[in-house]
Amino acid sequence: MNKYYVTTTLPYVNSEPHIGFALEIVRADALARLASLRGEEVIFNTGTDEHGLKIHRKALEQGISTQEYVDGYAKKFKDLKELLNLSFTNFIRTTDEHHKKAAQEFWKRCDANGDIYKKTYKVKYCVGCELEKTDSELVDDKCPIHPTYEIELIDEENYFFKFSAYQEKLLKLYEQKDFVIPEHRQNEIKAFVERGLQDFSISRLKEKMPWGVEVPGDETQVMYVWFDALVNYISTLGWPEDKKNFNDFWPGVQLAGKDNLRQQSAMWQAMLMSANLPNSKQVFIGGHIMSEGQKMSKSIGNVIAPFEVVEKYGVDAVRYFLLGGLSAYGDGDWSEERFENFYTAHLVNGIGNLTSRILTMIEKYQENKVPAVAVDIFETEKFWLDYESAFAKFDFEEVVKNINSLVSKIDLKISEEKPWEKVKTGEDISVLLYQLVEGLRHLALSLVPIIPGTAEKILSQLNLEVSDNFAEEKKWGLLQEGKEIKKADILFVRLEK
Repeated sequence: MNKYYVTTTLPYVNSEPHIGFALEIVRADALARLASLRGEEVIFNTGTDEHGLKIHRKALEQGISTQEYVDGYAKKFKDLKELLNLSFTNFIRTTDEHHKKAAQEFWKRCDANGDIYKKTYKVKYCVGCELEKTDSELVDDKCPIHPTYEIELIDEENYFFKFSAYQEKLLKLYEQKDFVIPEHRQNEIKAFVERGLQDFSISRLKEKMPWGVEVPGDETQVMYVWFDALVNYISTLGWPEDKKNFNDFWPGVQLAGKDNLRQQSAMWQAMLMSANLPNSKQVFIGGHIMSEGQKMSKSIGNVIAPFEVVEKYGVDAVRYFLLGGLSAYGDGDWSEERFENFYTAHLVNGIGNLTSRILTMIEKYQENKVPAVAVDIFETEKFWLDYESAFAKFDFEEVVKNINSLVSKIDLKISEEKPWEKVKTGEDISVLLYQLVEGLRHLALSLVPIIPGTAEKILSQLNLEVSDNFAEEKKWGLLQEGKEIKKADILFVRLEK
């Protein structure tokens, strides 16, 4: 059995889950479900990043222990599994004991390779980003990403990672086509590395920042949050003890937002090289979700909470919009009007209406039985090639466009043929009805990774179950003559005006 490993980044637990992370984890879920359809053994990893100065200060502000603080937020992120109908297999927390030990072992290997050293330095630091900042990255002495945070000056002795030693090796890695997707992100990180790399600090004084993984052999220092957190991608596989599981599943596919480009595709890759471990298989970098044209911000009050929109519209409505209503490669815009228009056009009037029309005709004209097998008129073989090609490019928007095109093609055939009129003149419509119901089966199968709840409802109405023999299920003509079809239920309710 082939192995497939996909992971999200670990969200930093200093605030509630927001729609931007929901986008990332739903995309990862679609990839994981597609791999499962192919019969592959899947590990789908997500979790929470729970160390660092920002989290420690938030806990102090609330007057609770830092562990109590992160426990509360970890639960909220774990609850996304049921909310968004996710299939993740692993949920790792960076406060897990095994992860902390794995991070320390990773440190030891980089140190043994001569890539960790200690020095005193002064630097400007954004607590919001948990990153050092140069003057050129600041706007009016503020971090443009976290303008409400004061830039802090760090003046202490810390450990550093020899990032600068990996410039040529990273550039060699970027010669691999589609290592970072989309292409403009690979070009962006390549240009960053070509300008020259600066070694970065990977520890903090424990007396100033006690909430972190202790540096091996130095109880006065804790690991810098990024160094610790990135190791989750392999510690979740049981590394370093479980060599078989690690070798079976690593390297894997990583999904991240554009603000994580440097960490995922350069810092982490250099760290892996230092530890003499294989680099990631691919890194997909998505854009941000804007809110009616503006960056989401708690101060503006335009942050979208996934719990609220799922409660209002339903999980599959939210998943379909996240995957198909937003740009796969750039920034997308969330507005209630855009969401509702997309929902009505593609779910109510599209998938929902088409399913009802076809199954109603099968009930009315075929006594709920599948007619005799007929030839493919919807070019489903080409549909599946386009579908899988879009998935391979992480172009989730294109995947959904292909699905919507199939819906339109089947709908158009019904409108052109007008089977209800042909019946009145005594014309045999069984060939057409088979083509329509078999087309609906292909549609339902394509929806399994996208909106699994709806896909299972349609397949159930066709008296079918989700199979793990994807190659076979994509063939035309698998619905058997005489198979019982169930009466259609309403899949998507119309929104009240």
